[in-house]
Amino acid sequence: MQTAADAGDAATLLAAVPAGRRVALVDPRFVGHVHALRLGLTDPRFPAATVPGALTAQPEARGALLRALDRTAAAVGAGAPVVEPDADPAPEDRTVPGRIAVALEAEGTAVQRPALGSLVAAVPTDPEQQAAAEAGLASVDDEAVRLRNAVKAHDGFFTTYCISPYSRYIARWCARRDLTPNQVTTASLITALIAAGAAATGTRGGYVAAGILLLVSFVLDCTDGQLARYSLRYSTMGAWLDATFDRAKEYAYYAGLAIGAVRGGDDVWVLALGAMVLQACRHVVDFSFNEANHDAVANTSPTAALSDKLDNVGWTVWVRRMIVLPIGERWAMIAVLTALTTPRIVFYALLVGCSLAACYTTAGRLLRSLTRRASRTDRAARALADLADSGPLAQGVATVAPGLRGAFTAPAVALLGTLVMIGGALLLPYGSWLTVAAAAVYVLLSGLAVARPLKGALDWLVPPFFRAAEYVTILVLAARSDVPHAVPAAFGLVSAVAYHHYDTVYRIRGGTGAPPQWLVRTIGGHEGRTALVAVLAAVLTHTSSGFTTALTALAVAVALVVLVESIRFWVSSSAPAVHDEGELA
Repeated sequence: MQTAADAGDAATLLAAVPAGRRVALVDPRFVGHVHALRLGLTDPRFPAATVPGALTAQPEARGALLRALDRTAAAVGAGAPVVEPDADPAPEDRTVPGRIAVALEAEGTAVQRPALGSLVAAVPTDPEQQAAAEAGLASVDDEAVRLRNAVKAHDGFFTTYCISPYSRYIARWCARRDLTPNQVTTASLITALIAAGAAATGTRGGYVAAGILLLVSFVLDCTDGQLARYSLRYSTMGAWLDATFDRAKEYAYYAGLAIGAVRGGDDVWVLALGAMVLQACRHVVDFSFNEANHDAVANTSPTAALSDKLDNVGWTVWVRRMIVLPIGERWAMIAVLTALTTPRIVFYALLVGCSLAACYTTAGRLLRSLTRRASRTDRAARALADLADSGPLAQGVATVAPGLRGAFTAPAVALLGTLVMIGGALLLPYGSWLTVAAAAVYVLLSGLAVARPLKGALDWLVPPFFRAAEYVTILVLAARSDVPHAVPAAFGLVSAVAYHHYDTVYRIRGGTGAPPQWLVRTIGGHEGRTALVAVLAAVLTHTSSGFTTALTALAVAVALVVLVESIRFWVSSSAPAVHDEGELA
């Protein structure tokens, strides 16, 4: 920390700081809470941020900061007073940090201004203001505010009332021992994997232990985000780990339950895979809808207005959050049912609960889409195209026949292709080449569905239809094969493909775009993989274990390619540091 005599001296001192470091300016008269300064000066997610009397700049904003400081120094004069009472109606913009923040924004650099709530941050200029600031400082418990702000604002009922009241203190305990959010996230994953192993024993004691450990894993899962908010230690890697580990934990636990059930004489692999497919399709509905509409122009909807009105009626907020069976409620249900009942009952409850939740959320999104008047942006269309995960076959169709879609809308074409594919897998004789013909029709229709930019009111349905077609086809063909271990192999394949689709979502959210096209082409795209599985079922229909071996090999190949490229990207990513506040699901 160095003290500058005036604005000109501050510019000289900042210029001497190595280019790769964050810098901060704090008015020497600053009066405020320590956590107010933390919020303004240590959050890594923004290139520049300010609170009254203080400003920070990341390396990418250093150049703009120095230019703004030079202009400010020239305006106020080296050695001249840094406060100009008549220059700006906002008191916080009369200090040097405030003037620089305004100058940065004028130049086009986004400056984050965190909401301080009851926290004090001020630059008093007379004894009366000084006394008021000090009184405010003494009346507010900085640590209590910090703990309260560590909890996510829009969590589910179970998380809010059964986990967060004590997990925030675990987060503080971790912060005081310099544990990182990523370490807590990893501990949560390890605990969930141990829970899956306990479930896989197939014993009542194992199931009880699994339920308890799954709840412990969820407590840690809440703690990592609260630790990130408490200590303001956000990171690109942390957002990726938190998001992907949630899926890995849940699906590994499904597999553990299925293994345990088989040991007890009850094969529930089809139910386990069905639960995973349903959950993944629910998520892609959420992701696709949000990407299609979060930057829509003239976004109006009577349904959205009704939802906003209901938000003012407290009990309806909690009911609507619980209806969607968010992760807290879902994991609590799984844990309790695991300890008290059987894996089959757990999966029945999951399938029923998630189906009802999917109907509720999808119906609401359909109503909003049909009643809102909005123009979708090119960015939204690009995001939907990326979420569609079209491979070389569909892209080839889209390239050579962009006008064949005619009067049919993209979701109608995608739905027709999905029904043809799933219907063929489900109703045609297993191993029939007619199923391969259905896959060919699916390839054609999936290409036509993306032949034009996805800017229609319901075009966000295209990616969910494609996910359902691929995942359900793999599930149905594996279940109908009667080949030993085919469904567990299909579970592995869907897990690998689902990871790729989640990875695509998180890259888009991070502002870095979808995975590279070479990756999508290498793993075939949704239509290529679906067609390949149909061909494998037809070619290997008369072998005792060939289909299982082929599904396993395909799962391993997809997982290796996707994981290696994903890890390379996130470890070396230049994506902005974010912490996933996340959907409730």
